[in-house]
Amino acid sequence: MLDFSSLDSVSVLLLWTAVAIYALAFIAYTIDLSRRGAQAVEAQDARVRERELVGAGAADPVAQVRAEEQVAAASLTARGGARPRPLWARIGTSLTWLGFLFHVGADVTRGIAAGRVPWSNMYEFAMTGTMLIVAVYLVVLFWYDLRFLGAFITGMIVLLLGASTLYFHVEVTPLADPLKSVWLVIHVFVASLATALFALAFGLSVVQLLQSRRERKVQAAAATDVAARGTGPRFLRILPSAETLESLAYRFAIIGFIFWTFTLIAGSIWANDAWGRYWGFDTKEVWTFVIWVLYAGYIHARATRGWRGTRSAWLSIIGFTAVMFNFTIVNMFFKGLHVYSGLS
Repeated sequence: MLDFSSLDSVSVLLLWTAVAIYALAFIAYTIDLSRRGAQAVEAQDARVRERELVGAGAADPVAQVRAEEQVAAASLTARGGARPRPLWARIGTSLTWLGFLFHVGADVTRGIAAGRVPWSNMYEFAMTGTMLIVAVYLVVLFWYDLRFLGAFITGMIVLLLGASTLYFHVEVTPLADPLKSVWLVIHVFVASLATALFALAFGLSVVQLLQSRRERKVQAAAATDVAARGTGPRFLRILPSAETLESLAYRFAIIGFIFWTFTLIAGSIWANDAWGRYWGFDTKEVWTFVIWVLYAGYIHARATRGWRGTRSAWLSIIGFTAVMFNFTIVNMFFKGLHVYSGLS
């Protein structure tokens, strides 16, 4: 007969394999950004030399940025053969798929070993939550070419998954009585899915800030190509405009906010079933509501033109920071009815 108790060791082995493959994907994506950024600079230099030879003078830096933005925006939604096919980006995506398969295997074997869904403590939630972040990223690639975000996503997964496996891993234990509910399946899974969408919006907002800073430098630069070349990391030249990145982050945040709203409502129903009240100002409940308020504020601010751009990006970043604070600091150091970290 199959020894289910040994499956947890198999799960850990599969998880570390996934971490190693994600690390390789991060390297491949980083090489892709570096190579394509260098190619963009070389192409720009070639255009400048050509203009100088024909006596047209230096290129307008603002017009140059607009042209780069149009090319990047067109490739963002291109499908099939029309989509650019850089080698290292394809390698990174293939490795991410491979790492994801090992990740799913680790999650499934942990669940079989526990005899329940694998998200009842911090270690399991981190394993499932990071798996969903990768899943959302890979699914979105069928509609939007977000491979420029691959290095950010895989790098974040390596750090989160590696740290949680090192510091949060616990042996399989029976469920606490309040967790023996169908709401464990629904409430926590939806919260994990919302977190995955917020993570993608967070990554886009970080890149948006970098791109926005570059665009401001170009706008302020003198109309010489030399000034335009020193306006930030080279890979930003192959990325969409800050406005396009902001729009994408906003879409993911809205979907995540819908799921988080359901999380808040489902949590209240579960609390009534478990403890006889819908709301008790428990630390976890309060922070779940704080996160909801932050993202509601972000969505409202983004809908108001005066809060578009850098300020709305910072709200998105603050919102995801609150999500991570809720998962780590609140679980580890705050007392309350929701203390299911599994850590001694």
